[in-house]
Amino acid sequence: MLNLNVVLVLVILTGGISLYAWSNPTLRESWIMTPFLVRRRNEWYRFLTSGFLHADWMHLIFNMLAFYSFGGLIQDVFVQVFGVMGGIWRFLLLYLGGIIVSDIPTYLRHRNDPNYHSLGASGGVASVIFASILFRPIEGGIYIFPIPFAIPGVLFGILYLAYSYYQGRRQGDNINHDAHFYGAIYGIILTLLLVPISGSIFWKEIQSYLFN
Repeated sequence: MLNLNVVLVLVILTGGISLYAWSNPTLRESWIMTPFLVRRRNEWYRFLTSGFLHADWMHLIFNMLAFYSFGGLIQDVFVQVFGVMGGIWRFLLLYLGGIIVSDIPTYLRHRNDPNYHSLGASGGVASVIFASILFRPIEGGIYIFPIPFAIPGVLFGILYLAYSYYQGRRQGDNINHDAHFYGAIYGIILTLLLVPISGSIFWKEIQSYLFN
């Protein structure tokens, strides 16, 4: 399916660039999010390029597994509502826009700090996760070893943000964990604007689960 291939292309592209950057410090340093250099040199491209870099294998696998698990659903919904091309560009707006928008608070907070750097697709992944949760908060979800059953989307989303909050307070790993929160907010707002009925779908599924 065309819409599924978009997810795969992004996963492969992100994985390939991340792997290459691990052995190419020059690329890593020129693409990583450094708010001080963005402001000083007008290197605004870092808002996007930093989303294709990851700190290590665990960071890369965690992000891409979550993205792959939830990305297909939200693409399918967008394609059904807006057609193939309309659905794909809206999906890219959700994912790539999430990477960019979630870095804005980071930029504002650290634009005068020459020692701050961050990287990762966290904002875009969170945008996709929480957009898909609006449509399927209970059904489906993601498998996390060694748990033998799929964790419902809404529960995974809560755990995802809790983990991000904890890691964000620890800091020191160049991963912009705070971007998960801002990406989640962006994903929810954009999806509600694009597909307003998603709000009522979410509420009906939650009600059905709690009271039936």
